[in-house]
Amino acid sequence: MNVLSTKKIYFASDQHLGAPTPEISFPREQKFVQWLDEVKQDAEAIFLLGDLFDFWFEYKTVVPKGFVRVLGKLAEIKDAGIPIYFFVGNHDLWMGDYFEKELNIPVYHDNKEFTFNGKTFLIGHGDGKGPGDMGYKRMKKVFTNPFSKWLFRWLHPDIGVSLAQYLSVKNKLISGAEDVKFLGEDNEWLVQYCKRKLETKHYDFFVFGHRHLPMEIQLNEQSKYINLGDWIGYFTYGVFDGSTFELKKY
Repeated sequence: MNVLSTKKIYFASDQHLGAPTPEISFPREQKFVQWLDEVKQDAEAIFLLGDLFDFWFEYKTVVPKGFVRVLGKLAEIKDAGIPIYFFVGNHDLWMGDYFEKELNIPVYHDNKEFTFNGKTFLIGHGDGKGPGDMGYKRMKKVFTNPFSKWLFRWLHPDIGVSLAQYLSVKNKLISGAEDVKFLGEDNEWLVQYCKRKLETKHYDFFVFGHRHLPMEIQLNEQSKYINLGDWIGYFTYGVFDGSTFELKKY
């Protein structure tokens, strides 16, 4: 993808719409929609790096109700010809083909490489990467198992969605929530993951979410790790103008 001099690429992650309740998260949804409305003016593309929803599950004919404002704004932006890319997080990992069929937005379930204006990016949500966090990694294997999804689909949506929303908010192992504090480069799993990737291939930028903490860490002279923060306490996002990457607060 070539980045025009007047266009920018935007990145955002971890809105967790619906948490802890739809009523409490509604102002955050309004704020995020307002941000989308503003960045569409000069956006070359928009990347959403997961956990847009605090819970999402697609039955064959049913999706969780609500979120019409953000879904409508995404549809408007995509229909205007601006590419949007969605990466599932640990809260919306049960995303199926709804976004692809209804909004024409591609959905990625793992990291993906992109090149913008000669700069190489590795982009993803970031959950389950790097050393450690074995409890979550085991839980994720259970959640993503086709048989587990088949069993859950047999629950009536009123029961299944309510149960999953309760667990998502209450259970830190399931949610992946953790204290939002910098652990140091040696203890930040995603930093270690990026450094290992650099042993075999060069990337100019690693862009992830998941940690809920805005971070910019220089890995070497040419590579940088960026964590986008969240839209709960920080309201931060990333912007690439064709040469430099910045974290900004909305």
